[in-house]
Amino acid sequence: MCPSTTSLPDAGANPEATPILRVSVDGAESTETGTDTLVRPEDRTRLEKPWIVIVWNDPVNLMSYVSYVFRRHFGFSAARADELMLQVHHQGKAVVASGTREEAERHVEAMHGYGLWATLEQPE
Repeated sequence: MCPSTTSLPDAGANPEATPILRVSVDGAESTETGTDTLVRPEDRTRLEKPWIVIVWNDPVNLMSYVSYVFRRHFGFSAARADELMLQVHHQGKAVVASGTREEAERHVEAMHGYGLWATLEQPE
């Protein structure tokens, strides 16, 4: 083996060994050295851009109810919940959470359960 090549651990040699993926700072997979970082596949989601949860204005729910939902579900203070509720009311939407896709999906589902209109997206 030449010194410039990188080999991955043999998963067969150790059944508990997890292959390591080499990912550069910009997220591109690579086997080169330099500014690359070793990342386990299960940690790769940390390198992905976070998903955001957007709550949209609707003509049905009272502002006090929207604020209540933000306090109860997200644990916001009354002041923060009111600030986000007013943003929804005046600007038509507010970003209320961010995280992995799975976390965002859970929040959107919870908002739907409360009767609020919410979506998730991954900003560019």
